[in-house]
Amino acid sequence: MNTDSSLEPGILPGEQFERLRDRLEGRIALPSDDDWDEQRRAWQLLADQHPSAVVVAAGVQDVVETVTFARRFGLRVAPQSTGHGAGALPSLAETILLRTSALGGVDVDRFTGRARAGAGAVWGDVAAAAAEHGLAAVAGMSSTVGVVGLALGGGLGWLARSHGLAADSIVAIEGVDAQSRVIRADADQHADLLWAARGGVAPVIVTAIELQLHPIAELWAGGMLWAIDRTADVVHAWREWIADVPDSVTSLARVLRYPPLPELPESLRGRAFVAIEVAVQESGDDVEDLLAPLRALEPDIDSVRTMSPAELAGVHGDPPQPAPAYGDAVVLTEISPASADAFVAAALAPASTPLVSIELRQLGGMLTPGRATGGAVSTIDGAGLVYVVGIVPVPEALEPVRAATAEVIGRLAAFASTRAVKTFSERPIGADALYGDAAEQVRRVAAAWDPQGIVRSAHPLR
Repeated sequence: MNTDSSLEPGILPGEQFERLRDRLEGRIALPSDDDWDEQRRAWQLLADQHPSAVVVAAGVQDVVETVTFARRFGLRVAPQSTGHGAGALPSLAETILLRTSALGGVDVDRFTGRARAGAGAVWGDVAAAAAEHGLAAVAGMSSTVGVVGLALGGGLGWLARSHGLAADSIVAIEGVDAQSRVIRADADQHADLLWAARGGVAPVIVTAIELQLHPIAELWAGGMLWAIDRTADVVHAWREWIADVPDSVTSLARVLRYPPLPELPESLRGRAFVAIEVAVQESGDDVEDLLAPLRALEPDIDSVRTMSPAELAGVHGDPPQPAPAYGDAVVLTEISPASADAFVAAALAPASTPLVSIELRQLGGMLTPGRATGGAVSTIDGAGLVYVVGIVPVPEALEPVRAATAEVIGRLAAFASTRAVKTFSERPIGADALYGDAAEQVRRVAAAWDPQGIVRSAHPLR
């Protein structure tokens, strides 16, 4: 990268950042500022980010100015909206953390069935705007996750088996490239960049994204919960049930240990359950028939009901506020009696008690390799995905949660795929595991668009 020869390596005098401050409509924060810790904080509170500066962009021109400045002074730029995936970022030394959270706004074109969302929009914004027109976005399972980050990373949610990954719904991206040019990538221009951005790497600062929506006005969704001592029976019944469900059904099984927090409902507070969560795009009678085998197990709590797609984010119960969470994931090659036994044993092992959630998501449907194309990552080569997470309220809780996570993942090693899913990988993962056969092409596109490596993204190519 080009660097200013008048600067000592790794040191940027305040005067240099004052030049940038004068050119911004938004704000620049520096380590000397009183609110520095707040400005550098990510949603994932375990990610301790130490950039050289934080720019809160007020518009696209602020992004242009930031990239130009970084290129001039030998810095990198790391775009971030919410920071849910901040743990997968490499070191932010000599890097400007570029907050895009102010670049919000969602516009839905009901004639084309598309939504344009600014880089600061979250999935709750898109889902609500789409629902006004009887449409649904292929979103994740949390309303607070940034649209751009999740979609570029793949995006596995409640419509996954019927409509694939969120990345496959990307129609276009708008952004600023490493040469400070404002660009748009779609099927007609810069198609290589659009391909790489769909689940791979976007070697540009994305300022807005255009997504294809789908005509879904209503569906059935919710959860069923049983006491944790029913885990083996429930998980195996779910395993048998998913063998015959249509692609219109996306579901998961999980073990939940609720902490004794006063903000939780009394029926959940301090208790442990095994749960099945579902989203079903079928008519009422068909849904009743589909769910009959699960309801025959007589759940203690049954919240499955009709709802708008905008309400789906409430089904999984992800925390609405930033949290210090530690998690890990593994893709399973099969959901079989043996792998289900291993999952149950891992979830019920005494070592797993520090964990809040241990879940097994069914894949398949449109996620099956060959069913969808058009992006660096359009499918997931596996039968299921296990995600394990624990809350770390104080520093000394980290090691027990880390050990419990490793214990669960280790017990499933015999069924583990060599592939990983980006949005479930909270530490940097190699490109080959994330992109498979597409890894080399992703590297070529990134090198062509950003040869100096100015744009800093999670899971650096290596």
